Amino acid sequence: MAQQFTTAPTSSNPYVSKRLNNMEEVSLFKKECNNWTRIYYKLLQDIETMINIQKQVQDIMKLAEETNTTITEMERTILKASNNH
Repeated sequence: MAQQFTTAPTSSNPYVSKRLNNMEEVSLFKKECNNWTRIYYKLLQDIETMINIQKQVQDIMKLAEETNTTITEMERTILKASNNH
């Protein structure tokens, strides 16, 4: 993804020795960067959605375990009651 830009001297100051000649290349680079930024934030959003779904599944599994325990206790109570009569 390394791009080379055409440069030309613009100043006698050694710290400011080059400038970009081709603004079209800069525009394309900025557009590509913006696209990657959108992809990054979309990916973060998708990961957050997956985490939320995983939490919901864990909550459902806990409820299922609690329900199973309750049903087992009810079965025991019914069996005890039927054995006593």
